[in-house]
Amino acid sequence: MVWDETLPGDLPSPHAGQPVVTAGAPRGAAGAAVVCLHGRGATAQGAINLYEPVARHGVAFVAPQAARSRWLPHAVDAPRERNEPHRSSAVAVVDAVLDRTREALNLSVEEVVLTGFSQGASVAAEYAAESGGRHPLALLSGGLLGPTIDQGSSEGCLDRAPVLIAGGAADERVPIERLAATARVLKALGADVTRRAYEGVGHEVTDDEFAWLGDLLAERLDD
Repeated sequence: MVWDETLPGDLPSPHAGQPVVTAGAPRGAAGAAVVCLHGRGATAQGAINLYEPVARHGVAFVAPQAARSRWLPHAVDAPRERNEPHRSSAVAVVDAVLDRTREALNLSVEEVVLTGFSQGASVAAEYAAESGGRHPLALLSGGLLGPTIDQGSSEGCLDRAPVLIAGGAADERVPIERLAATARVLKALGADVTRRAYEGVGHEVTDDEFAWLGDLLAERLDD
């Protein structure tokens, strides 16, 4: 087991003490891990299921659960302060889960991939921009928060971490312009950004995104 089934209770509310679901390679057999964040209205188990196409021998999966199945109470384009304290709590959860996953599985930063879909991708983006680090990152149909997106108070240094920012050009929930703006910010923070926009695709995950993740994991397992 990577976790003792729940998030630490001393994390900031409201996401403290929520369940954590794990799957895949156990302690001692994992050469890489995927920390996956579910979208609004979904579950940690749903996140594990979503990323099943990239499951392979030697990969562990860890998915924390958001309180009331939502990381944020308001839309991603709302003023950032309106999503507090949920936003800060979610970022703290990501930090704790990444730390615990690395420690429990004896993995390097580069071997633990952070990914999320929709609202989960926004939380992952917020974590990366705020905290930096070299964790590979895959943002699927989600980007940074706020009415407008610029580097602003972003202080993280991403140190050439590989980052995928992808989504459908026909996505009415998360306009492609938000993903493009997020890509500019993360690139300015030092990430090695891959941007992909899929014509005719709405708010969904594509085989191409799974292929990018699969290739990334294969590289880490071969190292």
